[in-house]
Amino acid sequence: MAPSGSRSIKRGCQRVLYWIPVLFIAVIVAWSYYAYVLQLCIESIEDTGEKVVYLLAYHAIFIMFVWAYWRTIFTTPMNPLKEFHLSHSDKELLESENRGESQQEILRRIAKDLPIYTRTNSGAIRYCDRCQLLKPDRCHHCSVCDKCILKMDHHCPWVNNCVGFSNYKYFMLFLAYSLLYCLFVTATDLQYFIKFWTKGLPDTQAKFHILFLFFSASMFSVSLASLFIYHCWLVCKNRSTLEAVRAPVFRHGTDKNGFSLGVSKNFRQVFGDEAKYWPVPVFSSLGDGCSFPTCLVNMDPESPTGSNSASKSAAEGRHQFPSKPLRESQSRLLTSTPSWSETESAADKERKGATNPGMTIENEA
Repeated sequence: MAPSGSRSIKRGCQRVLYWIPVLFIAVIVAWSYYAYVLQLCIESIEDTGEKVVYLLAYHAIFIMFVWAYWRTIFTTPMNPLKEFHLSHSDKELLESENRGESQQEILRRIAKDLPIYTRTNSGAIRYCDRCQLLKPDRCHHCSVCDKCILKMDHHCPWVNNCVGFSNYKYFMLFLAYSLLYCLFVTATDLQYFIKFWTKGLPDTQAKFHILFLFFSASMFSVSLASLFIYHCWLVCKNRSTLEAVRAPVFRHGTDKNGFSLGVSKNFRQVFGDEAKYWPVPVFSSLGDGCSFPTCLVNMDPESPTGSNSASKSAAEGRHQFPSKPLRESQSRLLTSTPSWSETESAADKERKGATNPGMTIENEA
């Protein structure tokens, strides 16, 4: 009883410690609200029009920032579906085998009907011993959360949560609105910061809040800008932080661009198809987090690219991917919502067809 009791106390202490970075951010944000609203806008700004504009713009950004931060913290990370978990009989069969190759044969049989394309560095099926499941593509086990997280990006101490499929959009919006918040505070506080040094402000406690508000907002702007730009690059490339550090391994080998479908489709995979939901911290990402379309799957063997890839793979002794169906929610990315250039070319074809109906009928025949 004593060892289990000590472990539970240790876990409880760890949970409390994990909230310290979040508490630190909350204190900083609360102080910045007090310093900007009360000390700067109400106490220091004399022009009523300027004061009203600053307060309205500030509160609009502040609400979106806090909303996105809240959703990033308290959105539960998604775990693999039941179909990826081993059944009781499969667990017993796997545990009865001592040889690694025999265990891999069992795992390959189970994975045959699942949309799994990635492998370990040695080419084996990705299996989590702790969760006893086959890892879906882009899924990783988090040692802090002690569970497998779908499309895990990283475990962020500043939100005390895993950033993955269920809250990656919220995390991106949190970075965007927090950067906008800091830039807005820095820009509007600048003239009063200058007045502080030129003795243009009265000797009150407000000037010290204005001074430290400018310094803290400008310093946070630099760090947030670098982090936001990096994650924008990841979204455009359709990579997670883990995949940027170590590229995913497919059956044909390592490919850092294996999940990239082009900038537009990569962006919509995270933010969704409807633009009205892009700036709002509500879930609109495409798919279920367990399967992802990839440029390496279901390639057209009749196309020049497909035939060249097939001949190249055959020459190098590589195996092509099995033709597994993608989930409907993810297959839409490969077929729906054409780009602007595709839409324009389709419209040109329609106009040509209307001009030359005989040619169109002959082509269709």
